[in-house]
Amino acid sequence: MKGIVFVGNRQVELQDFDDPTPGPGEVVLEMKASGMCGSDLHVYRSPGGGPAAAAALGLGGEGTSVIGGHEPCGVVAARGPEVSEAQAPIGARVMVHHYKGCGGCPSCRQGWSQLCADGFTVYGITGHGGHAPYMKVPASTLVSLPEELSFEEGAAISCGTGTAFGALKRMDMPGGVTLAVFGQGPVGLSATLLAVAMGARVIAVDVNADRLALAKQMGADETVDASATDPITAIRGMTRGRGADYTLECSGNPDARAAAVRSTRTWGTTCFVGEGNSVTLDVSPDILRRQLTLIGSWTFNTIGQDDCARFIAEHEVPLKQLISHRFRQDQAAEAYTLFDTQTTGKGVFLF
Repeated sequence: MKGIVFVGNRQVELQDFDDPTPGPGEVVLEMKASGMCGSDLHVYRSPGGGPAAAAALGLGGEGTSVIGGHEPCGVVAARGPEVSEAQAPIGARVMVHHYKGCGGCPSCRQGWSQLCADGFTVYGITGHGGHAPYMKVPASTLVSLPEELSFEEGAAISCGTGTAFGALKRMDMPGGVTLAVFGQGPVGLSATLLAVAMGARVIAVDVNADRLALAKQMGADETVDASATDPITAIRGMTRGRGADYTLECSGNPDARAAAVRSTRTWGTTCFVGEGNSVTLDVSPDILRRQLTLIGSWTFNTIGQDDCARFIAEHEVPLKQLISHRFRQDQAAEAYTLFDTQTTGKGVFLF
């Protein structure tokens, strides 16, 4: 089979791989959709490709040719030994929790295998991912895809949208509040869409007009172009000088992180989701003297992924609006060149 590989310096290749065979406790999935995530760009842009990006992120690696794609969604095609029909019925529609840990530590047993103290695999970065017709994973990583949702929606939930949902839940945000979302890439757009469904007033912040227009389509009440106006001043002006009740930073940009903190009201909550970079804050005025709660949120566990899918299905959240581009596998170079402009919504490969 062919798989998409990030080879470095914004180059991708379709390389040949053997069709996977499931071992004990494993299943093989036939891919139906595999999403493109902002985290892919760290790997795509890396001079050394996947292994170098994995090392830079402290994730280790499994060699030079790793199939990309950490948002897999498909159907169960084969089961290995020790996997029962009840665990993984052939033809079942499933998402993948895209991490593998030791399986026995407290984090793994709670579905947080990415927090495994013994180390973990990240599918699509340090282990073969979903940008190929077939993918082998432990049966324990499977999360059921509700019948109401499409495979491409399941792919989005498998990282970007699930990450946004996890952050909103981590903030314990009630309805009727004002939330400012910094960064309107696929994660930020998902947060905008989900927060609207949760009853929040959403202020979307970005530097790109196309993404701000997408945020409006997702239901954002207000938008702020941070390239043209100071977002702190703008948000305070939209909230009678108080600031937003909650802010969510999804870009990883240091200036956006600082602005998110400083546009949050006294007794408010700021959550960081965007990976990489750093931030400089003046602790006393920015945090202590405003009784600010500052938290981080990294993706989700298996239960959170299931909760996200069920919330979207039960509340009829129009997640398909998030998906702006669909590609064939042989369009990988074109797809990532476009995605690298950071002007689009969600992109997915369909099989």
